[in-house]
Amino acid sequence: MHPSPAFRWEDRAALQDFAHTIGFGVLFAQTPEGPRVAHVPFVVTQENSFAIHLARSNALARHLDGATALLVVTGPDGYVSPDHYGIPDQVPTWNYVAAEFEGQIARLDEAALLAQIDALSAQEEARLAPKRPWTRAKANPAVIDKLLAGIWGFELHVTQWRGTAKLSQNKPEDVRLRTADALEAEGKTALAHFMRILPA
Repeated sequence: MHPSPAFRWEDRAALQDFAHTIGFGVLFAQTPEGPRVAHVPFVVTQENSFAIHLARSNALARHLDGATALLVVTGPDGYVSPDHYGIPDQVPTWNYVAAEFEGQIARLDEAALLAQIDALSAQEEARLAPKRPWTRAKANPAVIDKLLAGIWGFELHVTQWRGTAKLSQNKPEDVRLRTADALEAEGKTALAHFMRILPA
């Protein structure tokens, strides 16, 4: 995470809510073959826990059970031109929002894996309302069984939260808000929104 205290985002509940809203992240862990990564959708299963699944053939999967891992969730980001500030002697930078969740990984049994798949589908289908949600009941059970044979489920029990909201907090408020307006005009609406609300 960014070393400057000005950009720290430490509210654990807000970080977890941010992760839930995104629903997708990058999972890192050390393996005997070196560091490995998997790009994973996830669900927040309870406070301090995330459930994921990935293909058994993924280079990371066979090393996860019992490992310490890091899930990184990134939000909006964008280049900031010095011209956006409207004040002299500035340099280019990049604003962004990101959260890191570090903890221990445990393998899920088949029932918990199925529950994770159902919860993930329900979470994402709800975002498509008013579309009628897809459920596992619409699929042939043999297709589901074949899917389950090819994946493993895991739960990340988070012990450390690290967040960065680098949103021009090191500039005067009027400069930050003017920059947010410029970024919104470029189509970076989500980033501009974060710059206006400044998560703490």
